[in-house]
Amino acid sequence: MTTATAPVAGPSRPNSNPRFRMTSFVGLGMRAYIAGRIRQLSDIEHWKVNSAGIQLAQLRMLLRAAKATVFGKQHDFAKLAELPQHELLAAYRAAVPIADWYASKDLIARMREGGEPDVLWPGKVQDFAQTSGTTAGDKYIPVSKQMLTSNFRASLDIFGHASRFGVSLSGLLAGKSVFLGGTTKMDVNQHGVRTGDLSGIVTPLIRWPLTQIYLPGPDIALMSHWPSKIEAMAKRCLDEDVRMVSGMCSWELVLFEKVVQLAREQGRKVNTLRDVWPNMQLLVHGGVKYAPFDPRMRQMWSGAVDGEDFPARVELYPASEGFIAMQDVKGDPGLRLLTDIFNFYEFVPLEQIDQPNPPAFACWEVEKGQKYVVIMSTCAGMWRYVLGDVVVFDNVPDKPLYLGGGGGDGPCRLRIVGRHRHFINAFGENLIVEHIENAVADAARASGVVIGEFTASPVYPGEGRRAGLELVVETRDGGDLAKFTVAFDNSLKTQNVDYTTKRTDGFGMQEPTITPVAFGTFHKWMESRGKLGGQNKCPRCANHRDYVDGVRTFGLNSH
Repeated sequence: MTTATAPVAGPSRPNSNPRFRMTSFVGLGMRAYIAGRIRQLSDIEHWKVNSAGIQLAQLRMLLRAAKATVFGKQHDFAKLAELPQHELLAAYRAAVPIADWYASKDLIARMREGGEPDVLWPGKVQDFAQTSGTTAGDKYIPVSKQMLTSNFRASLDIFGHASRFGVSLSGLLAGKSVFLGGTTKMDVNQHGVRTGDLSGIVTPLIRWPLTQIYLPGPDIALMSHWPSKIEAMAKRCLDEDVRMVSGMCSWELVLFEKVVQLAREQGRKVNTLRDVWPNMQLLVHGGVKYAPFDPRMRQMWSGAVDGEDFPARVELYPASEGFIAMQDVKGDPGLRLLTDIFNFYEFVPLEQIDQPNPPAFACWEVEKGQKYVVIMSTCAGMWRYVLGDVVVFDNVPDKPLYLGGGGGDGPCRLRIVGRHRHFINAFGENLIVEHIENAVADAARASGVVIGEFTASPVYPGEGRRAGLELVVETRDGGDLAKFTVAFDNSLKTQNVDYTTKRTDGFGMQEPTITPVAFGTFHKWMESRGKLGGQNKCPRCANHRDYVDGVRTFGLNSH
């Protein structure tokens, strides 16, 4: 890995050629442990041919596991589980309706508040993840022991794909790994049931020898105030030999900037992050789209917005409900569906999700390029649950053998394009999150404007003002904001014919309004809403002005 000019070293400055450490043997052991899995992950034909059969097997396993639960008895899982393969999926769909979280709210309350076993999942579910409430208020998601096993298997696949991307696991684990999660503080009720951030459920499971490489440590992980947490994390990690960072890229960027700032305050000649952490090999990220942050991430790592990327990146698609997909091709935004970790997936066409009993399609039944809402049946008892994310498919696997097989073009690979409740359609423009994110990324590249968080909303017509679109975006001094506006508008036109029609000759919608605010404005706004943290996301757009007006109150006077 090429590094920038060496900084002035402090007494505990990481060496760019460190000695082989004890934890290197952990990496060697992990490489041996997952060697078979790495070969399997690399077998593209296997996943093309067998994903459908694997998914049907997962469904049958879930039904058998939960047949004696309250929900399983209500829906006759014992009978469904023994049906022949060609009848299984249709019968399951007929027996269990697609439902949101509120359909299971009372059953979840029996499990979480009353400690009742065998309700949605066999046994007593000890842990519940409190979600960030992206589209509604807080929800409580069961996290069973089987789900923890599922997540563990997915985490091993991160290292498997990293190895496929050229990362040496012995070298990676010879240094430290930083995890930007939510608070690990858990609330425990009289039944011993724990509720809190998913990080609080997972982090205590880290055992020796991985505790030797884990950062920031349990004391900082416990913190819930994110500005203080990032400050403490940066101080703790500054002089460590960091090899891997995992978290949401928006928060990773805040940490990186703070680390570089602290190094400069100590008098070091530091230009980029790799001057501080020269041995960093892997960036793991998920939760928000990476493309709008890519120029700033490159600038932070190599000194230029179009400069060198991190040595390796793995993008994840995680949720409190379960691990869903993971990047399997270096440099490709497509994410491979995790078909064999005890969850079953279906997909409902976006335009039909609000219909009664909408049609659902398995991963081999979808069409490439169409937008679908993700539906999950999980090993924690969420049955045909509307996750809410909208995805499109780049590749579709073969049909199952009972349908003759064939018809696919690779492993099931998808991209997240938004949330089905996050869109802008006040004037027939039909914009979704993907359009906004792509346009922001295109405009930043075209204009040289360095951007941070952003959100968009309609501008309603008024006295002397036509309908339009407003983007509130964090920017730094420099770059051409007028050029940004034009490029943003043109990108939306290129992506969406409805928007183009409404903008033709300036007759319908006016040119977008770009409202710049200072960096940090969004985090201040989110903190005021009690939504600041590693598991919380800034909504990218909405069909109302609540988000835009809220951010503006924090930002217009500070820019």
